[in-house]
Amino acid sequence: MRRAYTVLVGTAVVMSVIAVTTSLALGQGLKDPDGSLGPSYVRLPLMLVGAFLADVVPRSLWRSRRHLRTFRTEARLLVREHWTRERITMVTIGLVSFYLTYVSYRNLKNFLPQVNGTLHDSALHSLDRALLFGHEPAVLLHSLLGEGISAWVLAFVYLLFLPVSPLSLVVYLVWSRNLTYGYWYATAQCLAWMLGTMSYYALPTLGPNFAFPYLYTDLPNTGVAEMQNSLINSRIDVIFATSSNAIQSLAGFASLHVGIILTLALVVHYTVRHAWLRRVMWVYFGLTVVSTLYFGWHYIADDIAGAGIAVASVYLGGLATGQKFDRRGRASHPTASTAKVPVDDRVIS
Repeated sequence: MRRAYTVLVGTAVVMSVIAVTTSLALGQGLKDPDGSLGPSYVRLPLMLVGAFLADVVPRSLWRSRRHLRTFRTEARLLVREHWTRERITMVTIGLVSFYLTYVSYRNLKNFLPQVNGTLHDSALHSLDRALLFGHEPAVLLHSLLGEGISAWVLAFVYLLFLPVSPLSLVVYLVWSRNLTYGYWYATAQCLAWMLGTMSYYALPTLGPNFAFPYLYTDLPNTGVAEMQNSLINSRIDVIFATSSNAIQSLAGFASLHVGIILTLALVVHYTVRHAWLRRVMWVYFGLTVVSTLYFGWHYIADDIAGAGIAVASVYLGGLATGQKFDRRGRASHPTASTAKVPVDDRVIS
C-alpha cells in the first residue's frame, strides 16, 4: 500500500519545498489562501473530523431509521466495518497532501508577477482568432447562447468548481470501494495542481476578460463578474503592495478549471458503475469548458493545455497507484479492507 501514496506525498513535499524556497528568495511570507475561515491548524483537523462525521452520522441514522435507539450501536459497528486502519491512513494522507499541495499552489500563483511578469495574452488571443478564422470565441458564444439566462446558468456551473474540487476528494477518500481509487484520485488531483503551477510560470497570461475586457461588458453582473472584479483588484494590490493581505490569483495558461474537472470526470468514468453518473460528469465537464470561454477566463489554448494536464495526471496517478489500463478500460487490484464493508453502504464501485 505504501506504493499507492508515494507519489501523492512526494508531490505535496515538492510543492511545499518550492513554495517555501520561493518565499524566502522573494523575502515574502507564505499566506493562508483561506485564512478568513480560520487558521490552518484548526481547519485541517476539522476537515478530517468532518470527513469522518459525514460518513458515520448519515449512514448510522439510515441503519437505525426504524429504531433510533440503536444509533450508537450502528455507529460503532459502522466504524469497525469501514474505518479500518488503512482507511484512516488514506483519508489522513490524502487530505493533508491535498492541503499542502493546494496552499503551495496558491502561494506560487501569488508570487508569479514577481518571478515572471511577462504576459503572453496577445499571442494567445491571436491564436484564438486564427483557430476561429478571425472570430472571437466569446463573441461567438454570446451570439449563440445569448447573454441572459445562459450567463446565469454558466456562472453557476463555473462557480460550482469551488466546492466540487475538495468535496469530490473527500468522497473518494471516504467512500471509495477500493482504497486505491481514493489514492488514485488524490494523486491525480495533486499532480494536476503541480503541473498547472508549472504552466503558469512557463507561459504567464491574465486571460481574455482581463486583457480584453471590452468583449465582456454586456454580460450581466453574475457571481462570476463579481469574482473577476475581486481578482483583478487583488492583483493590483499585490503588484503595488497596497494591501498585505491580498493574494494574486490570476493566471490563464493552463486552465486548471478544465484540468481538475476533467481529472474528476476521467476517474469517475473508470471507477463508477452507474452510467448516469458518468454521463452527468461528462456534461458538467463540457459546460465547464464552455463557461471558461464564455466569461473570458481562458483562451482555447488554455483549455486544451488543461485537458492535457488532466490526462497526464490521471495516467501517472494510475500508474503510481497500481491501476491497470487495457482495451476495456481500467482494472485495479482489490484491497482486503474493503471486503469488510457491505456493498449497500458504498457510493463508489
